[in-house]
Amino acid sequence: MSDPQNFPMSTTPSDYLRNLPQYLLPQRGLTRLIYWATRRRTPWFKNLLIRQFARYFQVNLAEALEADPRAYPDFNAFFTRALKPGARPIASGDRIVCCPVDGAISQIGMANEDTLLQAKGRSFSLTELLGGDIERAKPFQNGAFATLYLSPRDYHRIHIPLAGQLREMTHIPGKLFSVSPLTTRMIPNLFARNERVVTLFDTLEGPMALVLVGAINVASIETVWAGAITPPLGMTIRHWSYPSHGDSAVRLDQGAEMGRFNMGSTVILLFGPQKVRWEHEMRPGATVRMGQPLASVSLHGGA
Repeated sequence: MSDPQNFPMSTTPSDYLRNLPQYLLPQRGLTRLIYWATRRRTPWFKNLLIRQFARYFQVNLAEALEADPRAYPDFNAFFTRALKPGARPIASGDRIVCCPVDGAISQIGMANEDTLLQAKGRSFSLTELLGGDIERAKPFQNGAFATLYLSPRDYHRIHIPLAGQLREMTHIPGKLFSVSPLTTRMIPNLFARNERVVTLFDTLEGPMALVLVGAINVASIETVWAGAITPPLGMTIRHWSYPSHGDSAVRLDQGAEMGRFNMGSTVILLFGPQKVRWEHEMRPGATVRMGQPLASVSLHGGA
């Protein structure tokens, strides 16, 4: 697919200057302020925020379930808006891996042992991304990965690519750097440094992980089974295990909503080795929509 967003790989002195404030900003303080502001229900205030945001980022409200921006109780409700039925059809076929989000592909390919590509010239550790647990990372070493960037104008609900049974969830506190294309190029180990929520599912094609990466102004990450995971931002890794049977079991059909970003960020999708094959047109910079074919289940191995 064509790339309306530019993901340049070269860096210039001005890039370093533009990125310097990332290290100086009070990340948590700003994020708490955004959390407060996006939940104010004073009509003139929230309507102004929504109107200016929608105009600046050219948000397509025609596809929203509620097209009137004044009808949203606060800015966060607008930002996490639902879409009209059929706006994002789920690709049919038992061997199709559906895209979990609207956005753009930052990187896509295969892990090199325990190493994932962040940007040209930058890589990061799969084990660190998943919270430092070697056993948790092993099933995904040498496997397929895709890093999907959600811009502010995008639909910010996250859907499951394959039907799966939730096995684990881990909240890993960390920094709150931006995850914009510029910052992704400039800051080492970005995705393994930022706050994130790791969800692990068992599917018919083996283990699957969706890593929801936080960022500055991402004031909350939610899942459909646990509600808001952040805030609180915290400093301690938290871990939840889920049974395969009973009332506490969580099983989601393909295309079902699994979570959302209350303000946008990045999702990293992981599969084991020789499990899926990325579609040919899926390359860095390609725009994607939730529900479209992202990969197919591999019949003969490879990705």
